[in-house]
Amino acid sequence: MLNSSRENLASSSSTGEPVGSESLTVEQAIANLESADLGLRFYAAWWLGKFRVREEAAVVGLIRALEDEADRTPEGGYPLRRNAARALGKLGDRSSVPGLIKSLDCSDFYVREAAAQSLEMLGDPVCIPALSKLLVVGLQSEKLVPQPDFSQPYDAILEALGTLQATESIPLVQPFLEHPIERVQYAAARAMYQLTQEPVYGERLVEALAGKNLQLRRTVLADLGAIGYLPSAEAIAQTHAENSLKLIALKGLLEHQVNQTPESSLSEATIKIMTLMDSLL
Repeated sequence: MLNSSRENLASSSSTGEPVGSESLTVEQAIANLESADLGLRFYAAWWLGKFRVREEAAVVGLIRALEDEADRTPEGGYPLRRNAARALGKLGDRSSVPGLIKSLDCSDFYVREAAAQSLEMLGDPVCIPALSKLLVVGLQSEKLVPQPDFSQPYDAILEALGTLQATESIPLVQPFLEHPIERVQYAAARAMYQLTQEPVYGERLVEALAGKNLQLRRTVLADLGAIGYLPSAEAIAQTHAENSLKLIALKGLLEHQVNQTPESSLSEATIKIMTLMDSLL
């Protein structure tokens, strides 16, 4: 599954932003979603998400772009749909939920992944059945063909179900703890902790911080920060990974802790996390 050359060019400037994007206006970006120039349409969708343009016309245009057929790669991917799906999650408008749910059936893996991630961000539980359905299909296919399953963005789906507190999906999430792809296992552990608050799942992520693969350690840092698993603080600080990523993970723990502490006081745990963060600066 390859990203299109247009997506690679989206980060062609030294800042990682499309060349010329800084001069675009909101009105131009919205108008460009309907342009005959596919490149302009692609960049407009990215720009509207990047700058979180929450105008109704932007949301409507991006929802329409979820069904675009013109911008297609030789491999069959839909670059504009991918950018539109990513942008809609950032805009926070739940009117896009039906279109994103429909995008979970798109033939493009990356559109499905972006849709699941944006549905997680939007937080509307109405999408839970559609996300759960993808796990059901995955579990059935694994029984028929016992090999690593790359057919669905399972990590994004599992993370969404965890964030959405889809406790009814626990029986579907749990089997993915044994998925042959480690990244998917960790996403399942993250979701199971969110859905059950059982420390065993948090500890599984802590153990993964000692793994040999740096990219997986980075993934687990993000998972621990997202679930706010307090006992992982020391392990996060000692992980062999970039300090910037460890700080982001500890910030996630800190935010969870602060939300559970009266405003007038700092708990011991809060002070401990802040001390660890200071040591990484």
